[in-house]
Amino acid sequence: MKFKDKTILVTGGAGGIGKGIVTALAKQGARVAFFDINEDKGKATEEEINEITECMFVKVNLMDKDDLIAGFNKVIDNYSTIHGLVNCAQASKNVSFMDTTEAEFELSFGTGFWPTFHLMKLSYPHLKENQGTIVNFASGAGLEGMPTQTSYAAAKEAIRGISRVAATEWGQDNININIICPIAESEGVRAWRERMPEAYDKMVNEIPLKRLGDCEQDIGRVVAFYLSEEAKFITGQTIMVDGGSVKLR
Repeated sequence: MKFKDKTILVTGGAGGIGKGIVTALAKQGARVAFFDINEDKGKATEEEINEITECMFVKVNLMDKDDLIAGFNKVIDNYSTIHGLVNCAQASKNVSFMDTTEAEFELSFGTGFWPTFHLMKLSYPHLKENQGTIVNFASGAGLEGMPTQTSYAAAKEAIRGISRVAATEWGQDNININIICPIAESEGVRAWRERMPEAYDKMVNEIPLKRLGDCEQDIGRVVAFYLSEEAKFITGQTIMVDGGSVKLR
């Protein structure tokens, strides 16, 4: 129970990779608070996780800064502090570069980059006091420049950029910050598989390990490791949890 008596905040925790992270952390003893805009899924996940450990769901519209701040304050009011932050949530639309408009950037940055930035700043005093940890999420889409991913890649690379800067500046406070780039069999990917099975099979066949990651076992447990004391000498790094698809140099 490596996270006994520790509180970790996760964004996008009602489903997919976010729920996998919440579940993995709960099984290792953490008190977990999570944000999501989907109230029905959020309440269902909260009820499920409360069977394992103490859990708090807060409905938050990540694109509304005031709502984000209010949600964070609810977590602090309930738990007094946090020991870890996981910025997982992200929404985007896949369109070609020439068809990308400011609206796509507003969605990608509004659900991914800006909430990550604001929550890092809000969390800083608590993480400094607790020598805590941040795990942010980026993507191979940004590293590889994947087609139709203009706004998504831009937001994810912006997250990597601020994560590295904060890792440098906050190292003296014993706050470590790392970035994970996953590939996982989320609900969205399964729905895509139903619509486009040939494209799905092609993607899987191009992964050296020939499968997608499990949201809890493969992604959630890696996040748990980087939040743990075992990883306290690792900071500012981008970690590919993608079956070997992207090999950083």
